[in-house]
Amino acid sequence: MFTTRSFARITALGILFGAGALVAAGSPVSARTAVAGPPWISIETPVNPYDATTKDAYLLVHAFHHGTPVAVPVSGTAEGIVNGERRSVKLEFTPTSRAGAFALRKQWGDAGIWTLVIAVHQHDNDAAQALVEVGADGEVTRIQVPTRVGERNYRFPRELSAQEIDSALRLRAQTSVAKR
Repeated sequence: MFTTRSFARITALGILFGAGALVAAGSPVSARTAVAGPPWISIETPVNPYDATTKDAYLLVHAFHHGTPVAVPVSGTAEGIVNGERRSVKLEFTPTSRAGAFALRKQWGDAGIWTLVIAVHQHDNDAAQALVEVGADGEVTRIQVPTRVGERNYRFPRELSAQEIDSALRLRAQTSVAKR
């Protein structure tokens, strides 16, 4: 049984440590409150070749709610320009032996310029997105998680528009041609 005084102390801990502290302390907080706040995405490469669930994966996608790995939906596309033509390939991800970690195996061609657009979705309008640039040698050359400044100057993930992704991809293709 919580008294007003103990609930106030637990609430203060929740402010310091996030809503998860309230749930851990056993307070009557709804599940909706417990998942307040945006998800986060992280990309791992190189992948551990000794884990059967990640063997032959190109990279791993990690989904988090605050610092906790979570099994939320992951989606993505490989956006490319091959021989001057725009291409888009829907990506499929498989769960791994680790909570909140998903393997991505290569599903796009070797030719052209490619950017992987990967997102984890906590709710319908609550996603974190990563852009993974693939170099001419097929290796990851850059990973970016777009963010925006939110309340109390915290950085929150944001999704890029299709136009932003297309513009960045075309700029990479032009830069690649100019280097030749």
